[in-house]
Amino acid sequence: MDRAALADFLRHRREALRPEDVALPPGTRRRTQGLRREEVASLAVMSTDYYTRLEQRRGPQPSAHMLASLARALRLTNDERDYLYRIAGHNAPLSLSGSPHVAPALLRVLDRLHDTPALILTDLGETLVQNAMAVALFGDASHHTGLARSAMYRWFTDPAERSAYPEADRERQSRAQVANLRAAHGLRGPQSQAGRLVRALEKESEEFAEMWARHEVVRRFEDHKTLIHPEVGAIELDCQALFTEDQSQTLLVLTAPPRTEGYEKLQLLAALGLNRFPPSERQGSAPAPARREG
Repeated sequence: MDRAALADFLRHRREALRPEDVALPPGTRRRTQGLRREEVASLAVMSTDYYTRLEQRRGPQPSAHMLASLARALRLTNDERDYLYRIAGHNAPLSLSGSPHVAPALLRVLDRLHDTPALILTDLGETLVQNAMAVALFGDASHHTGLARSAMYRWFTDPAERSAYPEADRERQSRAQVANLRAAHGLRGPQSQAGRLVRALEKESEEFAEMWARHEVVRRFEDHKTLIHPEVGAIELDCQALFTEDQSQTLLVLTAPPRTEGYEKLQLLAALGLNRFPPSERQGSAPAPARREG
């Protein structure tokens, strides 16, 4: 770990950003060039004290998870992300390793979506970042760990995961989950995280094993779907998906036509979100408790 290089790199990248680059209000009488330390810490879901120690060359070695959070908060390119990992004493993640680094182009789009649910997923259904509307619609996905980070895994192992879909749509959703996983498995290979998911699900779910044997392959999301929310009930939404060039990440945006019941229910969810989360948590990634490391 090169503490001096890490501190200098973090400071220069922080100073190069403006609040509007990360969907934060500019505020008045800003004396700090670029973002404040506490703003970067909030975006990276870590304590301000921990981030400050990194910039002051006295922090502990960040974990790969922390580095992924910093790369997302600082809107790093892939090359900048790889450099960050190396000066922090880690190997740079492989392009198809399932790294939690969010594609910068998708993140720039997500930053500008405040009035409709939007989230970025990996090809294994792992939520990398959600806006506040997506948290209000789906719940906060940041607490899941291990194999359960994948919505594909949860769909076949946690009955509560299916409550968001009408019963009549659940078989179709099961087939879609399996077909998407097979596409990811073909791309990543049997020794990847996709392979580990398949082996675990074949043991834990007869339904999955039967569907996996059909060899259906697809990488898409339904254009129109109905979701069941515990507070506002059924919501009919249109679904748009934007993929990265290598198909490893997807920006999913859910909308409803104006003056429809679905649109009104999204407006209600937005109001619920305003009451549920303070202003500091409504920008950028999904709200999560501050975390310390070291």
